[in-house]
Amino acid sequence: MIGDWAEAQRRQQQTQLIQQREAERRRRAYERDANRSHRQYREAEAVRRTAQIDAEVEALKGLLVAGCAAPAFRMSSLVRPERLEPFDAGALGQPVPMPRIEDFRHQGDGWPPGSHQRAQAEREAHDRYTAAWQAANAAEAQRRQRLSAYRLQYDRWAEEQLAGVRAHNSGLAALADALRAGGADAAVEYFSAALYASTAWPEALPRQVSAAYDPAARQLVLDWELPGFAVVPEARSVQYLPSTDQDKIRPRPVTERRALYRDLLAQCMLLVVRELYAADEFGVLDSVVVNGFVDCHDPATGQEARFVLSTVPAGRSAFAGVRLEQVSAVDCLVSGLGGQLSARPDQLTEVRPGRRPAEVGDVVSHGGHTAGDEDEPDLFTMDPIVFENLVAELFRAMGMEAVTTQRSGDGGVDVEAVDPAPIRGGRIVVQVKRYRNTVPPTAVRDLYGTVQDKGANKGVLVTTASFGPGSYTFANGKPLELVPGAELVELLHQYGLRGRLGPGASGGRPASGAPAPASPAPTLVDTPLAADPADHNVLGMYWSGTVALDVCALVCTGSRVLSEDHFVFFNNPRTPDGSVRARPHSAPDKAAVEVAFDGLPAQADRLVLVAAVDPEVNPDADLAGFTDAHIRLLDAAGGELGRLEVSDGRAGETALVLGSFRRRANGDWDFVIGGKGYRDGLEALLGDFGVEVA
Repeated sequence: MIGDWAEAQRRQQQTQLIQQREAERRRRAYERDANRSHRQYREAEAVRRTAQIDAEVEALKGLLVAGCAAPAFRMSSLVRPERLEPFDAGALGQPVPMPRIEDFRHQGDGWPPGSHQRAQAEREAHDRYTAAWQAANAAEAQRRQRLSAYRLQYDRWAEEQLAGVRAHNSGLAALADALRAGGADAAVEYFSAALYASTAWPEALPRQVSAAYDPAARQLVLDWELPGFAVVPEARSVQYLPSTDQDKIRPRPVTERRALYRDLLAQCMLLVVRELYAADEFGVLDSVVVNGFVDCHDPATGQEARFVLSTVPAGRSAFAGVRLEQVSAVDCLVSGLGGQLSARPDQLTEVRPGRRPAEVGDVVSHGGHTAGDEDEPDLFTMDPIVFENLVAELFRAMGMEAVTTQRSGDGGVDVEAVDPAPIRGGRIVVQVKRYRNTVPPTAVRDLYGTVQDKGANKGVLVTTASFGPGSYTFANGKPLELVPGAELVELLHQYGLRGRLGPGASGGRPASGAPAPASPAPTLVDTPLAADPADHNVLGMYWSGTVALDVCALVCTGSRVLSEDHFVFFNNPRTPDGSVRARPHSAPDKAAVEVAFDGLPAQADRLVLVAAVDPEVNPDADLAGFTDAHIRLLDAAGGELGRLEVSDGRAGETALVLGSFRRRANGDWDFVIGGKGYRDGLEALLGDFGVEVA
């Protein structure tokens, strides 16, 4: 027996040793694979970064050739069509279904004809029918009233938009007539807009221009901003070193960087001349003079300074014989056209500039300030801090106390003002938006939240752009005031301050040479979804008890909301794509959400419904009275497709996850009941889904 026991022990030890060796072998294999995978990733990343650097350099080398392929600027590109998004009533265009007496009469069929019970049942059925008809008739009247108001709002918006489009196009026609007549201001505005709107320039390159036109010489003179030396990559390649697990940056030789930079500046100068002559559809240019400069700190003084690094006078006839796609940019600029180019532009070695815009006449600037604009600054190009100070000065001129806030930690407030007037006065928080497009309604909602958070009496949103009907609808009845760009300019002038919208504009409308983009169609808070209403379902929420609840929806990937815009609640009534939106409910429901499941974002795999006690209506309530709850799934016409049961609430809890619709692999959606409750209200619940509540 002792011998057998010893043999068993020996075999067990051998087995353990074999297992240990096998585990060590697997560990070493795993480490080799991990190291190989890490090395492959780092090597591939180094190759990618090198390829990116090479692509940037090739783009700089080919700027002129690529720019010559861009279409010529034409005034017709500025014409705005008189087309607006047609009126879409959406769900408001669908009449409320009226009840039928036949749906109520069958309730007395269980009693024999002529019996007292049957007569009683028929009277009760008729009473129920009458009540249902009256409710449906009232809902239909309300629908028609809302539809009429929405149509009136749309008509006002459409009239304003068409008036703006026609005024803009009329301004373009006047600009064309002035160009044909040789008007200096018109020439400057048109050619400045041509350079500013050109598609030949990469976004990384600056587009600041100051220009003047000499009608007698038919010559356009301009200063054009050139890119700085930093635009040429310092690195030539990236190499991964496995021995140190680090990237080695191989620098680009300084002589190569200098040559690339100098060639790039020559390409920019030639491309400016090309863009000007290509845009001259009215035949007003015989010659142009371009001075290329950079704005940077002077190495000697540390002060901001302007350095002219190149200049070229280019007559039309001389330039017409140049094939830009085939030339050496430096040789063409210096030898072919007689221009000048700094020998060491990387060291800011200047050249003697040619004729300057200030030597010709009034200067108009795009993207920067010039002496001709000091008395009437362009609000679009004004420094953001200067713009905030101007708005604060306007409030002070109106008799209020006003100061700008710090740039960081301002809590969404740019200017704080105090109106000393009794009754209507008080603390005012001001936000300023230097926009060109229509301000979205989300900005107005954010301002309302700031007003409430700061305990202010009023919030004012000042912009250089305009507001859509959705913003005005949301602001209606709230302590909010919206000041669009046109009204801002009028107020500035009324109180002795200066400002304009766009080059050459003295009023609220941008100059015709550089029009503001057309405003989008209205985005009302209760705008019907753009998609076919038949593609949407209504989720009607019902519960017993009198507790007031806010029912919200979150479009999620897993347990995280896609974005804060995909959290639908009373202050954000729809997702950006309109696939989910709040909607008015009808009896017996107490809340409703409209959903286009097929229209939900591809990355979304669930739609979560939650409910929370409304603290303004029931500040001391909890969910103990939330019972007998269910979700009615309705079609677009209001027909009930089914009912989904949800969990009851519990005492002490103030927020609850009702359930979630989850996307299956085949594209169908299943409902999964929720039930998780929260004692700290909606804020705690939203935190679990990645929504930050200010």
